[in-house]
Amino acid sequence: MIDKTSSSSWKPLGFSAIIAIIVWLLWFKLAGPFPLAYIQNHWEISLTMVFGSLIAGATSEGGGAVAFPVFTKLLHISPQEATVFSLAIQSVGMTAASLVIIYMGIQVEWRVIRCASLGGVLGITLSSILLAPLLPSPVLKMSFTAMVASFAITLFALNRTQRLCYNRLPNFRIPERILLFMVGFTGGIMSGLVGNGIDIITFSVMVLLWHLNEKIATPTSVILMAINALVGFALHLFIIGDFTPKVYAYWQAAIPVVVVGAPLGAILCSYLSRMTIVRILITLIAVEFISSLLLIPLTMAVITSGLITFLVFSGLYYWMYRTHCDRKSFDRLCTS
Repeated sequence: MIDKTSSSSWKPLGFSAIIAIIVWLLWFKLAGPFPLAYIQNHWEISLTMVFGSLIAGATSEGGGAVAFPVFTKLLHISPQEATVFSLAIQSVGMTAASLVIIYMGIQVEWRVIRCASLGGVLGITLSSILLAPLLPSPVLKMSFTAMVASFAITLFALNRTQRLCYNRLPNFRIPERILLFMVGFTGGIMSGLVGNGIDIITFSVMVLLWHLNEKIATPTSVILMAINALVGFALHLFIIGDFTPKVYAYWQAAIPVVVVGAPLGAILCSYLSRMTIVRILITLIAVEFISSLLLIPLTMAVITSGLITFLVFSGLYYWMYRTHCDRKSFDRLCTS
């Protein structure tokens, strides 16, 4: 059972309210003389992020399962703008959710956060500056969707029967640290390309390879994504310089919403059972998979990249599923 330091269920809500009020005050000052105009002019963004922020705070999938279909199909936002917006708004919402997680004393794996974050900073910097301008967005999105779909299938297979779960990593030696750095690096690259990724990629390794309890892996992934989003947003704002007025307006329309929704999602997740979290996550991945098939133009390049990614990660996740934290197998991975 996961211990929580808060003695009353109202205390996290009160702390969340304090965070929201502080952010709202800053938002009123930052947004200029007519801050509510952003919400009036872009109410679709605000409404979408009501659901997106709840999902982002409560799961390792992030709000993309809700936001992607709306942004691309209904609002016709370009993939590049959607990526920048995703990092910018997660730097607010996921950070607020992370503060609530820490305040509530929800157990997380800080060792994972430290190692994976270091790799994530390097990965998102490399991908945002060098890779994002070169790689086609439909191929990237379908590849990411195929990857998480293969994880969902493996996660479903893993939870068909009762299984052993750990509340902390069973081992934390140099090989584990190296692997976590590389996992964070890979997740950071994906975050720089599509706006999220380090959360679900690290979550998949924690759950499949080390059998970490999903109730611990989920808030761990939320904090990881918050750190990665802050770095990515800073890159786009100060170095790359593509935080355009349009994206800025979207951001302003969503800030008052996500600073409430993401912390509430984190609080809700702390009261859900492990299997409920698993079912919600698999459902969200299914929604993302179906929406990607419907919305992404299925060119030969998109289909080929998606199939290759699905097969590669299916094999990798199956290996994790069969490994069950076997030390020899793990050492072979890190030294080969």
